[in-house]
Amino acid sequence: MKLLEKAIGYEFKNIALLKTAVTHSSYANEAKRHVQYNERLEFLGDSVLSLIVSDYLFRHDANLAEGELTKIRASLVCEKSLSEFAAKINLGDFLILGKGEHQTGGNKRPSILADAFEAVIAAIYLDGGMENAKKFVLRFVEPALASHKPKAFRDYKTELQEIVQQNPEEKLDYVLVNESGPDHNKHFTVEVHLNSNIIGRGSGKTKKEAEQQSAREALELMGWS
Repeated sequence: MKLLEKAIGYEFKNIALLKTAVTHSSYANEAKRHVQYNERLEFLGDSVLSLIVSDYLFRHDANLAEGELTKIRASLVCEKSLSEFAAKINLGDFLILGKGEHQTGGNKRPSILADAFEAVIAAIYLDGGMENAKKFVLRFVEPALASHKPKAFRDYKTELQEIVQQNPEEKLDYVLVNESGPDHNKHFTVEVHLNSNIIGRGSGKTKKEAEQQSAREALELMGWS
């Protein structure tokens, strides 16, 4: 853990938080005793990351409209970018995986790396507060923005929401209708509902990807693609 702390640039008071952040559910499932793994930290880290990036963009891109800010943020917090950030600190080398996940290259899988990166953010936030979490996140976000604008990421969910919210009485819901496959190769199917009507269906290796694909199909069916 000391090597990982050095790579992160933060020394933990409670090192157990960092260990949990790099422990995958596949390891916990194989352990004969109760082991904490990183899914809850990932949930928190996702929100902390979004707040830090949103605050940074709001303060440094005063001329950009809300829609543009949303698109830039989406490109920075997507699985591809987060897995690339994780690779910069060799986070995959420190992941604690189940045997099956390890044998199939789980420590290089973008979805696992991205989730672990978010979990590390949460661990830093819980151990040292928002300023330390911000310092860590901006190590990656600032160079990404300075060197080039993030690659275009079409945020279908945001586009669909902007269209639907023109009618305040309409309500969108994303419903997980199927989850299959082993831990190292999950497959999710999501439907997007407009009120009680199914307007799109999509699949992916993560729930986020499946939601984006269901929103994409909805936009196509509505003639907005």
